[in-house]
Amino acid sequence: MSDSSKKTVIAFDVYGTLLSTESIAKKLASHFGQEKAQSMAATWRKYQLEYTWRLNSMNQYEDFSALTLRSLKHTLAEAGESLKQSEIDDLMKAYDSLSTFPEVGPALVELAKHENITAVVFSNGTRKMVENSVNHSPDLAPHAKVFQHVVVVEKIKKFKPAPEVYYHLAETVGKGKDRKEMGQMWLVSGNPFDVVGARAVGMQACWVDRAGNGWQDSVVEGGLGRPTAIVKGLDEVVDVVAKHAG
Repeated sequence: MSDSSKKTVIAFDVYGTLLSTESIAKKLASHFGQEKAQSMAATWRKYQLEYTWRLNSMNQYEDFSALTLRSLKHTLAEAGESLKQSEIDDLMKAYDSLSTFPEVGPALVELAKHENITAVVFSNGTRKMVENSVNHSPDLAPHAKVFQHVVVVEKIKKFKPAPEVYYHLAETVGKGKDRKEMGQMWLVSGNPFDVVGARAVGMQACWVDRAGNGWQDSVVEGGLGRPTAIVKGLDEVVDVVAKHAG
């Protein structure tokens, strides 16, 4: 067994976990005002995710960038608004420089000190989208070297929470698909659907509950329908993983 295979893998979801998709509201506000922009940003995110689940159900795939654009157009139509193509292009570019949540930077500085952890980025986004964010986002780029892999779904043409996505993660980091090795990987995500998907295949999962509302998702009953641990921010993740291993 190689040294890398002995390490604990922590896979960080991107949108809604490392990066705040709500920060896109700042761009929308320049067109529609602050109050409407907040609502439209939430609707854009809702349709972005819904489109991925619908395509999974239909055994179809289109890349996340295309779905992000289409969900924006859906949002504009629903709100009875329109934008010039140049303005739409500008909003799409904003996805490359989303703001991180406040505790992300210090958490990644701490994570870099732990040689027994393999940290990876794990996203529905296209490789271009995610690498742009990791390498060029003003908040995230200073910590890009913390991540040893960028794992995306383009190769398998499925979105989270399809099991194939989590098995693809395992293959990328040199883990097997059996429950023992899947259990050596941790997903860190602010998205309940992602947490449940990871738990269903035997991964550990840390749900980031920044709002403090508690776990409410009931799609699957029992232990595999709940996160292994719940944290208020990424700054708690390393301690939680260490305590679980101990």
